[in-house]
Amino acid sequence: MRLVTFHRGDGQALVGALTGDGRSVGYLQAGARAMDGVSSPFFTDMLAFLRAGEEAREKGELVLEFILSQRPPDALLPLGKVSLLAPVPRPESIRDCMAFEQHIINSIRAVGFRTFAPVDEWIERTFGRRRSLAYLLNRAWYERPVYYKSNRFSVTGTDAPVVMPAYTKQFDYELEWGVFIGRGGADIPRDRARQHIGGYTVFNDFSARDIQMRELRGRLGPAKGKDFDTGNAMGPCLVTPDEIPDPYSLTMLARVNGQEWSRGSTSEMYWTFEDIIAYISKDETLYPGEFIGSGTCSGSQGRGCGLEMGRFLKPGDVVELEVEGIGVLRNEVRSHGA
Repeated sequence: MRLVTFHRGDGQALVGALTGDGRSVGYLQAGARAMDGVSSPFFTDMLAFLRAGEEAREKGELVLEFILSQRPPDALLPLGKVSLLAPVPRPESIRDCMAFEQHIINSIRAVGFRTFAPVDEWIERTFGRRRSLAYLLNRAWYERPVYYKSNRFSVTGTDAPVVMPAYTKQFDYELEWGVFIGRGGADIPRDRARQHIGGYTVFNDFSARDIQMRELRGRLGPAKGKDFDTGNAMGPCLVTPDEIPDPYSLTMLARVNGQEWSRGSTSEMYWTFEDIIAYISKDETLYPGEFIGSGTCSGSQGRGCGLEMGRFLKPGDVVELEVEGIGVLRNEVRSHGA
């Protein structure tokens, strides 16, 4: 299923499922009432859906089938008549990782080496990555999947504006995707970790790069380089795992004002979500509704954020991230106070 949280103009968040052609939304609670005569506790919000696990997904499929076949009143809505929110408007938590090796290599060269970066690239081409300075300076990254915790209150959805903080001059996007935990647990073995994934979505971890770089000199953070209203964009939908049998073969794209800036593949994740879930859950319980981001998708096909290219966003720019099998997350950058 491709699940969405939407409203019909009154601001009330409702749970729905996209139809096969993506042109309509099945309002699941209206369908459940028409089918059973009563509301379902699974469809009060997306957190309730995730907590209910497989039972909720099976019920949702039955209800959507009923909506499509019986067309009960107010249960099938044109997509253009509703506004999509983030699939989970307020996740239980947000952790964002750096799962793509090339992103960390590119970022070290862009920020730390600058004019020396081409020399280090030549060293890698000539002697191999393990002889490059970017690799040697970041050997700790290869030991474990690192992550930081973000602000779960700053989430926004597709087609919503993202406000560029007044304090930055280097505003950036990040081509990412992520997972929501659907089954809780602690000390989750890697070979069972996929069973704990409740769904996938597209994620744009907007960043104030100039502020982030200054903060990281203090050996802590990022803080205000990442934490600001509307900084965590997610959407357009939450795709259940049965819809994506091979999550590590998906093309990822970023466009700015219609021009492709980034291209990559989930196949180039050095740390998979299974690796990450197993690591995070060591002596720590994960709960349904917690979100884990992949970090920036950079690899053999391209660079996944402006920092790696020396290109940054400005007010009025429209950023589109697309992940194969999930959809397009679209946001316009607005200036602070606009």
